[in-house]
Amino acid sequence: MPADRRQALGLFGAALATLAGRTGATSIALPPLELGPARLTQGGWARGMAQGGLALDLDGRAIPCDASGAFFLAFDRDAAPVARLTGRAANGWVATRDLAIAPRAWQIEHVDAPLRPPSVPSEQFLAIRKAELARIAAARARTTDARGWSQSMIRPVPGRVSGRFGAQRIYRGEPGSYHTGLDLAAGSGTTILAPADGVVILAADAPFTLEGKLLMVDHGMGLSSAFLHCSAHRVSEGQAVHQGQAIAEVGMTGRATGPHLHWGLRWREARLDPLLFLPGEQ
Repeated sequence: MPADRRQALGLFGAALATLAGRTGATSIALPPLELGPARLTQGGWARGMAQGGLALDLDGRAIPCDASGAFFLAFDRDAAPVARLTGRAANGWVATRDLAIAPRAWQIEHVDAPLRPPSVPSEQFLAIRKAELARIAAARARTTDARGWSQSMIRPVPGRVSGRFGAQRIYRGEPGSYHTGLDLAAGSGTTILAPADGVVILAADAPFTLEGKLLMVDHGMGLSSAFLHCSAHRVSEGQAVHQGQAIAEVGMTGRATGPHLHWGLRWREARLDPLLFLPGEQ
C-alpha cells in the first residue's frame, strides 16, 4: 500500500495499541477508524468508516455513522488549522487524531472605497425576511435518511464558473461578506440536475427577497444543497430525488443581475466549497 494511502486511512489501531502498551494491557482488540476519500482543506470534506461500533466526535460534536459504520464530516470556509477526530470504544478506550486542515488562498479584491453602510430596511421587509429565514432554518433542521453524502457529486448545470466560493471584497481594510456558494453561468430555463441523491426540504412557491425561488435538498448526515434564483421547480417538498434528476430551472429571481445558478452546500453550520465535491474540478 502506498505511503500516502496509509496516511489517508489513518487507522486508530496503532494509537490505541500505544495506549494499551503504556498501561501494560497487551491483548486488547479495538476497532479501527479509517478515513477514506477526503479534501482536508477549508471548505472541504471527508468520508470514512468506523468499525465495531466506535463512537465518534469532531471537536467535541458527535459524528453519526450509518449501519455499516460509514460517516461524513466537513470543514467551514474559515475552519481552524487543526480539527480533532476522537474515537471511543465500548470498552472505554479513547484515541484521537488531529486532522490538518489546509488553508486556502481565497480570491480577495481590495477596493479603494469605503464599505457602504446597509440601508435601513423597512418594517415590511423585516417582517417578510424574518419569515423567510424561519423557513430556511426549519428546512435545515430536518433530518432524512438520504444517501447523497456518500456519492461523488455531479455538476447541477454546465457552463463556466462565474463566481467562486469564498471570494471576498475588502473595502479600505474592512472586509465585506464572502461569497457563500458557487455561481454557474447558464441561460434562463436551463435544467438544474440533482448533484446527488436527496430529499427536497424546501421549495419556495413564491420568490424569497434575496434567494428568489429557493430549492433546498437534504443529502443526509447533515449535508444539504441550496439552489438559488430558480425560475421554476420540477419537484416538491418531501419528494425523494436521485442524482442526475431534473429538479429545477435556472432563472434570475430574487437578488440577481442575470440568469445563473447559485449553488450552496452546507454541513451543519459549516459553509462548503461545491467545487471540492466535483471530481476533477477545482
